[in-house]
Amino acid sequence: MIRIYKTEDQSTRQLEKPEDGCWIAMTDPTATELYEVAQKYDIEVDDLRAPLDEEERSRIEMEEDYTLILVDIPVIEERNDKDWYGTIPMGIVVADKVIITVCLEDTPILNAFMDGRVRNFYTYMKTRFILQILYKNASMFLHYLRIIDKKSEIVESRLHKSQRNRELIELLELEKSLVYFTTSLRSNEVVLEKLMKVEKIKHYPEDEDLLEDVIIENKQAIEMANIYSGILSGTMDAFASVISNNLNIVMKFLATITIVLSIPTMVYSAYGMNVNSAGMPFADSPYGFWIVIGISLVIALIVALFFSKKDMF
Repeated sequence: MIRIYKTEDQSTRQLEKPEDGCWIAMTDPTATELYEVAQKYDIEVDDLRAPLDEEERSRIEMEEDYTLILVDIPVIEERNDKDWYGTIPMGIVVADKVIITVCLEDTPILNAFMDGRVRNFYTYMKTRFILQILYKNASMFLHYLRIIDKKSEIVESRLHKSQRNRELIELLELEKSLVYFTTSLRSNEVVLEKLMKVEKIKHYPEDEDLLEDVIIENKQAIEMANIYSGILSGTMDAFASVISNNLNIVMKFLATITIVLSIPTMVYSAYGMNVNSAGMPFADSPYGFWIVIGISLVIALIVALFFSKKDMF
């Protein structure tokens, strides 16, 4: 899908055909769309296709007629009927007359520009537009990191009384998301550092503050991801021990109950054997049945009290 936008009279409107100074947003484009755009603006098709590969690394490539900027952006992925987080590449192609973005999915990062929710956004101011996209990207990472932190707290509260693996698996998925985020943010940081040195992309004094904000926001996201990852890793180790300990407590309780219940069973088994009644205590007494039951219950009660004092229940 291809959408074309251009800023005119302080507002962004959608166009039917490309014009000079416009923004071409390509979302999961077809091979035909890629080929047409590549031919029109003299861009290598492989460079336009690169962001569609989920394993593509972040980088900057400078060609004679254009510059390709590849960064990782955060996305929500559905696994096992739950929302988790991952990253996919997004390409920004800076050509002579237009700026092109290529991505596999619709993303809130670009939707904010399409809906006119970004201040001081102009499609013809390419350097500022790139920095605004990168700033929005770092902010989105921070937003998802806060959500991951809240989710981990909810899972931790359930883990206190759990003997199941489900909560640990959820924490593992969250930790996996943090690993993806950390790796992608570090790759984006390299792109930002290189972006400051690229001469083909003009640097304007009025955009210096925005560039600093982008770098600070990205560094903050990296630090948060590292902190949350460390906390989550330690929490998983601790709660794995907690679950194991909870299981041991249950097994100890069941073992104690088994021992207490085995005492009456042993007594009744002895009296249930097919032997001469003359050798069995209380066999000839009219109250022998109740005496045997009483003795077995008393012994079981004594054993239960002993285990209770040893904190075995």
